[in-house]
Amino acid sequence: MGREPDEQAVERLLGERGQHLMCAAVALTGSRADGEDLLQAALERLLRNWRRVDTDLEGYLRRTLYNLAADGWRRRGRWRGRLAEFRSQARAAGTGTEDVAVVDLRDALVRLLQQLPPRQRAVVVLRYWEDLTDAQIGAALGCSPGTVRSQLSRALAKLRESPVLGDEER
Repeated sequence: MGREPDEQAVERLLGERGQHLMCAAVALTGSRADGEDLLQAALERLLRNWRRVDTDLEGYLRRTLYNLAADGWRRRGRWRGRLAEFRSQARAAGTGTEDVAVVDLRDALVRLLQQLPPRQRAVVVLRYWEDLTDAQIGAALGCSPGTVRSQLSRALAKLRESPVLGDEER
């Protein structure tokens, strides 16, 4: 028989790194609710595959987060429509100009990230949100540091070419 999940190890991991993992999940999905769902799905997979997990629980959990997020990006192509809806709701709500500016900036950032392939998006989030090194990103995504650098270079080149806001806001 395989070993049983160590609840104390999982609780300790979530106590120490849970907030950071949650922030990464939100950055990968674009919303708090979707981030919570993503983190929960990753935790379920961790517990389901406990026997195959080595001693690096956080590394396994992070890889699972990024892989599940990439799967979701492939399945969903409807973000642009939803973002336009969120934008119009924010404007209709009559919030202060600062609040609208923050929503617009967040919307523009998510739209730019949406344009990237899943692996490039994950590399950008890991580098600039998580502040990981090439080696750490490579370990999390299961690729070499050289692949990380090339994916990051391609992603940044694509982001530089993209207009940040639509024509109506220039």
